[in-house]
Amino acid sequence: MGKSLRDSNVEKLGEQEYDVLIVGGGINGAVAAASLAGSGARVALIEAGDFAGGVSSNSSNLAWGGIKYLETHEYLLVNKLCKSRNRLMRAYPSTVKEIRFLTTIARGFRFPPFFVYLGSVLYWIMGRFVTRAPRYISAASIERTEPVINTANAAGGLEYSDCYLYDNDARFVFNFIRKSLDYGCIAANYVASLGARREGHGWVTSAHDTVSGARFDIRSKVLINACGPYLDTQNARSGETTDYRHLFSKGVHLIVDRITDNKRVLTFFASDGRLFFLIPMGPKTCIGTTDTQVEDPGVEVTDEDRDFILANANAVLDLEPPLTRASIIAERVGVRPLAIKGGGSVADWVALSRKHVIEVNAHSRHLSIFGGKLTDCLNVGDEVADHVERLGIELPVRNRRWYGEPGSELRAEFMLQARLMDLDQLTDPSSSEPLSERFWRRYGESAFGLLERIREDDSCAELLIENAEYTRGEIELAARREMIVKLEDFMRRRSKIELVVRREAYRQAPGLREACAILFGERAEAKLQEYLERR
Repeated sequence: MGKSLRDSNVEKLGEQEYDVLIVGGGINGAVAAASLAGSGARVALIEAGDFAGGVSSNSSNLAWGGIKYLETHEYLLVNKLCKSRNRLMRAYPSTVKEIRFLTTIARGFRFPPFFVYLGSVLYWIMGRFVTRAPRYISAASIERTEPVINTANAAGGLEYSDCYLYDNDARFVFNFIRKSLDYGCIAANYVASLGARREGHGWVTSAHDTVSGARFDIRSKVLINACGPYLDTQNARSGETTDYRHLFSKGVHLIVDRITDNKRVLTFFASDGRLFFLIPMGPKTCIGTTDTQVEDPGVEVTDEDRDFILANANAVLDLEPPLTRASIIAERVGVRPLAIKGGGSVADWVALSRKHVIEVNAHSRHLSIFGGKLTDCLNVGDEVADHVERLGIELPVRNRRWYGEPGSELRAEFMLQARLMDLDQLTDPSSSEPLSERFWRRYGESAFGLLERIREDDSCAELLIENAEYTRGEIELAARREMIVKLEDFMRRRSKIELVVRREAYRQAPGLREACAILFGERAEAKLQEYLERR
């Protein structure tokens, strides 16, 4: 088996001085890499685990304008997030899609339903009328429109629009990593930073390849800390002090069988007063989230978390039988890193937002990216490039667009080729989407290679795992281009198989062993056992 893309990149990391080294492969690091590499900088990126392995693979999968921040009068933030959401919709029409939110307001809520509706109208106006208009809904209309909702205590509600990610957050993040690789970025997962030191006019970062055990130095003119919740720890290792720091909020989502066939997000206010969502996820529903202040980013789902979510869902839904712990197919847990200025741990917890802050040390040429969320990611990429350019790094193609799907002409050409080879006739009948649309959304220009492979061997259009919506050809592509080190990387992050197929089903699927053989070759059995033994 030849040298993998990851192995080749690990070798290259220590061979030259880079303009910029980015530590952290979540959404902030991914967009920083794509923006800088797309502007012509020599960029390297390392991630201690897998790309999007933390916060960026445990979100609500929403790209929304922050309607909840209207309550705390953060109008400038809402305005900025709405503009960012609209920009994502234009740039990723196949991935970032408008979806209706149906919000139920209980009797005795802190605001009357019509007042909440007026807030949604303001939100629509701030969103530049890009989405469909909101509408007020009576309790009786909610009952008729969505009978699964328990309207016994409903005073009324509203329907408005926002956006969600059609696949999943981790896939969205990885596509920025893939874009940066296309622009020449040298990126590698499972390479940890052990800290960095100033040497001359640049940085020397000590790195550890946790796969091979090798240790080496990476030299760069500028260092960017995009470690998310581990940013403060990483800065301490490198001797960097900042005005901002992070507080952590633990968020948990549970995934269950589809609750309603209507493709809308059901929204309620949980018993703790915060927004609570039931979000479509293919054939399943994602329920959450919690909001618990924690001291450490290493978090797990507890029975208390499970029971809180299940109790709130059962309270607002007419389900027979009600949801129980046995209903849970998969769980998502992560911390939201919330940027706060100054020391101490006292803050208005509910009022803290997910806004990002980029703190720059011009003397040492070091950037720290605090906070952030998927909706605002393109702004983060642009701002990072602005800061790096001001630090003296030449960006020779600064005005090139570094994000977004390929143009409409290329998409039309792909769809024509797919139609002429009757690709969509091969789509699994249980799938909610034709193969052509799915291939284009996930792989863009690289999807032409999938067509070529299927022409050579039509078995490459077959699903290996039932209900997983991933074909043999896609797994071959992932093996070549997506730096999969562990089976979990593919099952949980490059795809969402773990999130929508019950554990016992995919563990017993014969196709899982075949997928391992494609991804890992002679190491397939060991990788499979490693995965099956994972807790």
